Amino acid sequence: MLARAIPEPRCELDHDGPWQLLVATILSAQCTDERVNATTPALFRRWPTPEALGAAPLAEVEQAVRSTGFYRNKARAIVAASREVALRFGGEVPRTIEEATTLPGVARKTANLVLGTGLGIAAGMVVDTHVGRVARRLGLATGDSPEMVERELCALFPRDAWIDGGHRLLLHGRYVCVARKPRCAACPLAEACPSAESAPEGSRRAREAAEARLVASRGDG
Repeated sequence: MLARAIPEPRCELDHDGPWQLLVATILSAQCTDERVNATTPALFRRWPTPEALGAAPLAEVEQAVRSTGFYRNKARAIVAASREVALRFGGEVPRTIEEATTLPGVARKTANLVLGTGLGIAAGMVVDTHVGRVARRLGLATGDSPEMVERELCALFPRDAWIDGGHRLLLHGRYVCVARKPRCAACPLAEACPSAESAPEGSRRAREAAEARLVASRGDG
């Protein structure tokens, strides 16, 4: 049902390759994707490779990412992670969850996103606040932590659905199944959702089409 509403899910962090996605994902903590996307073009023009960013003066990187919030910690993380990518991994983002999570600033959610979206490797499912909320509301998971929810979702879905499935749950949570006042009447999953707070309006196909437009427009449709 969700695949009909979001047939081609995509990461909303703009990037060119897995290293840029790694940096953007670290910057996205407690920050909107829109703000990150406004910040990273200048960042990558100035320091276009892991080697360059890994050797960049920390104070200059701090100023470059200041608008994303928590900029000191984020600047330290992206410089250190880039240095590790350059020195330990030959300039390439590591291709296993075990290696990726050794990078500074990279926990399992970031690693899953970079491996799945950036490299096409389904090591697990991305679980952020949106995915956790949607999974629990739909009755797909009961865990309180992202790790517990990820284990439950990975047990339910085949591996070849982990990457797109995670993105669909995330986008659905971002635009329809929002934290406050979820749009249950407009939800294409309303008939199957045990947490629905109101009856669905219109046909399911119409609700699927409406969500497709909303996701495609990044919330403006």
